[in-house]
Amino acid sequence: MSHRPLSVGVFSPSVLLRVARSVGLLQEHGVSVTEVQVESSPDLFRDLLDGTLDAAFTSPDNVIAYRFTPDNPLGRTGDARILAALDHGLGLGVYARPGVTAAVQLRGTTVGVDAPGSGYAFGLYAVLESLGLRPPGSGRRDYAVRTLGGTPRRLSALLDGRCAATVLGAGSELLAEDAGATRLAGLVEVCGRYLGTVLTAVGPHGARAARPLAEALARTAQLIVPGELDATVLREARTALGLTPQQAARHATRLRDPDEGLVPDGTVDLAALRTVLALRLRHRPDDRSLATALEPERGLLEPRTW
Repeated sequence: MSHRPLSVGVFSPSVLLRVARSVGLLQEHGVSVTEVQVESSPDLFRDLLDGTLDAAFTSPDNVIAYRFTPDNPLGRTGDARILAALDHGLGLGVYARPGVTAAVQLRGTTVGVDAPGSGYAFGLYAVLESLGLRPPGSGRRDYAVRTLGGTPRRLSALLDGRCAATVLGAGSELLAEDAGATRLAGLVEVCGRYLGTVLTAVGPHGARAARPLAEALARTAQLIVPGELDATVLREARTALGLTPQQAARHATRLRDPDEGLVPDGTVDLAALRTVLALRLRHRPDDRSLATALEPERGLLEPRTW
């Protein structure tokens, strides 16, 4: 079995993808992947819609935005589809810069987001609101919002003082914690079951081309969750994310976590996806057409054929 190489967009290096390659599951499913790191969700979806990228790892909220809402940062939509669920957030939480130990200290500061109208930003607003800070759009807001791009850029901005708080996960939160940042609260504990990352592609041809990758990733997650690939996970986490052995061990534990870890078969948890959609509707109430976004006829979820 052979398929043409896939260019896959990511914000941060993917341990899941690298483990799949390392243990031969990409090859077994007839797929080769070039990992392309992008700086922001608009950059990622511009390349997806233009065909420069074949698939991407991203928040499901981004797929919703670039499929259904023409006022997204690109000002255009496309047939973006969710092929598989990859994880439940991997520790996604709101982190404050070193020296800030309580949400009240963020009043009057600037927080960093990928894009102000995106899923992780909505999660950040919800967490800070639960801690007593009013979000943008609420009249008198308690903090300013700055667009900083993907996770590596936000982590750097947090640690060098360009923002007072941001959302981090998937290993970046471990680097932040060990650099003195404070975890104020997690998205799961505030918002409920959450879908952090999905595999997306555009159109029926894109979905068919990326299906073997979805299969390989699901099989890899099935082996990681019970701990069968721990040695490989530890090695790839250290290499891909620049983690210490201790941080890599904590990341491996998080990958196996039933509430925030990997999705072992790629099946989209509709309750978790509804949490993502509810956050968008809460902060963008004018998007009324999204109320039915998860209905099968709207085409957001690619039917499982594997």
